[in-house]
Amino acid sequence: MLLRALFVGLCVLALSSCAVEDTSPLNEDQMVTLSTMSATPARQLFGHVQDAAQGRARVYGQYSRGCVQGAEELAETGPTWQAMRLSRNRNWAHPEMIDYLQDLSRFAATLPGWDGLYIGDMAQPRGGPMRTGHVSHQSGLDADIWMLPASDLTLTTADRESLSSITMRRARGAYVGENWTAQHWHLLRAAASDPRVARIFVFPGAKVWMCDNETGDRAYLRNIRPLHGHHYHFHVRLSCPSGSPDCVNQAPPPPGDGCEEARQWQRNIMNPPPPQPDPSNPPPVRGEIMLSDLPAQCSRVLVSSR
Repeated sequence: MLLRALFVGLCVLALSSCAVEDTSPLNEDQMVTLSTMSATPARQLFGHVQDAAQGRARVYGQYSRGCVQGAEELAETGPTWQAMRLSRNRNWAHPEMIDYLQDLSRFAATLPGWDGLYIGDMAQPRGGPMRTGHVSHQSGLDADIWMLPASDLTLTTADRESLSSITMRRARGAYVGENWTAQHWHLLRAAASDPRVARIFVFPGAKVWMCDNETGDRAYLRNIRPLHGHHYHFHVRLSCPSGSPDCVNQAPPPPGDGCEEARQWQRNIMNPPPPQPDPSNPPPVRGEIMLSDLPAQCSRVLVSSR
């Protein structure tokens, strides 16, 4: 109730429009209300908002420290996709991502055994930190795509809550497992070849397999980066779209196809290097992300009316 009262209160204080694109200075009462909201973790604030912020689509900040204005909701079911885990309300994204997913799902529907895609977490309606799960997925430019072939696009809401994807890995991710198929390779190649893509994250064994088996154009391999945990789904990250000057891109991948890096991940899985703790340099403790840690525009995004 407190969060809702704060949200409504700030919109009332913003007078008639509460619009994100209003750049006029906040008055004293608004500053006091924002100060109160700033004492609440940003994941709680953004995680309770149910719809998108008005205004033209713009991304503010980074993939793991940002928000999105003018996000669009991916339809729960389309001709070649279904959004999964609808209870999370994470099927929102910048329109560029919506277009990308629809394009990729149409390609997936051409693969044997696939009618399209099952699409997992994207972003919250206004982006920002999530109450559970992801560190990134804050700017409307990240999406998880299930490895499970979408062979039934008539799943009910309940089905989408209970159905699970399937793992592609064996040997803790050093190699692909029995569920891996050529269709997964073709899908990942198409996903990574789109010029809008900044990175595709997938478990190391899949990247090594593609490196070993690709005999044609290898340019797309640079965009496919190994990352533990991505064996039930792969993670698409788009570059900052046009019209979002305050969006911060991740540094581009290193030159080359990245295959030797992936093989090193593979070797480290099979023969882990001995730990080398440094008592003088303990790992940082990750704290809560507060509203003040996000770009200033995210405060307006948070309280904008639809």
